[in-house]
Amino acid sequence: MVSILAFAGSNSSTSINHQLVKYASRLVLNQDIRLLKMSNYPFPMFSEDLEKNEGYLNSLIELKDDIAVANGLIIGINEHNSMPSAYFKNLIDWLSRIERQFLVNTKVLLLSTSPGKRGAQTALALTKDLLPRFGAEIYDAFCLPSFKDNFSLDSNSISNADLDEQLKLIVEGFSNQFSE
Repeated sequence: MVSILAFAGSNSSTSINHQLVKYASRLVLNQDIRLLKMSNYPFPMFSEDLEKNEGYLNSLIELKDDIAVANGLIIGINEHNSMPSAYFKNLIDWLSRIERQFLVNTKVLLLSTSPGKRGAQTALALTKDLLPRFGAEIYDAFCLPSFKDNFSLDSNSISNADLDEQLKLIVEGFSNQFSE
């Protein structure tokens, strides 16, 4: 059984938030972790008519079931125009229609990054307030500003020592809570 499920809320094949989540996943010790690439999960834009006439895609139900059995989630929140992406919002819309409390008893670590100095802080804050409505227990949140300046694509890791240490401590605390 997967203890932790990790993914970015982006369907971009070149998502920098996926890069951050991938790095954070490598920091998880003593836990089973499964990293998802959401560009492999295309979902139609939610509509009540589509839901009524066609129901739910098997891949969506499988994702909801994977979330339900995971002890925790690491989610990278990408930002488009100071908001979580339409893809991530659409994903929440679909999952919450299958089961309103699809995150009940699920501990969540939120991450965000962007090319800018704020590192998607606005989308991160909005998501931090939103997910508890679906049962999530937010463990913590980490924001990496200025992705290109603070993340090395060569080593696939955070290049800023202070920020790297901060994330390592947060991930260690997050993964240790499942060992107790």
